[in-house]
Amino acid sequence: MAPTLLELAHWSTWAVCAVIKLPQLAAVLAAGSARGVSTSSLLLELAGFLVFLRYQIYYGYPLQTYLEYPIIIAQDVILLLFILHFNGNKKRALFYGVIFWGGWYMITLRKWIIDLALNLCTFISAASKLAQLRCLWQTKDSGQVSALTWSMSAYTCATRIFTTIMTMNDLGVLIRFITMLILNIWVTATILHYRKTKKTD
Repeated sequence: MAPTLLELAHWSTWAVCAVIKLPQLAAVLAAGSARGVSTSSLLLELAGFLVFLRYQIYYGYPLQTYLEYPIIIAQDVILLLFILHFNGNKKRALFYGVIFWGGWYMITLRKWIIDLALNLCTFISAASKLAQLRCLWQTKDSGQVSALTWSMSAYTCATRIFTTIMTMNDLGVLIRFITMLILNIWVTATILHYRKTKKTD
């Protein structure tokens, strides 16, 4: 029974992640605006995903436990490019690319660096969610922020809690997913709250 549930968790996570950013991309493109979407949140999220992917690869964890990260990272990069375009900051894309590329190689120079990076990754990823919450609280408007994307992120965190317990039992990874699950639910609830508030006004 457990292997079947594990396979179901892996496959459902990959399926959700294959389209996880599409609702957000569609909302931004349809509006021709990135209003409500925090660039800081996206940059921090991208940094967290890159560190986490590098950590998984460095320690040789099973591919099925992190296969979705290259897919999510590619979607985040595309979303970032559209946000930079709509915000008139296209020239910053090269700067961000160089920083992320350099970081990708530097964090594996020593074992202690990658271990520290994973611990910081949890804080970085949490900061990305808090940056989006801050943006929502300041504007009191969910704008083009997709509740579907954030709820799918919550789902994938929940499935990854299960797969982490079943396959790796890495406490640092488990804490990261639990933290992200709570924050993704919080962001989703905030988006829905402001969307409901806007409709009743």
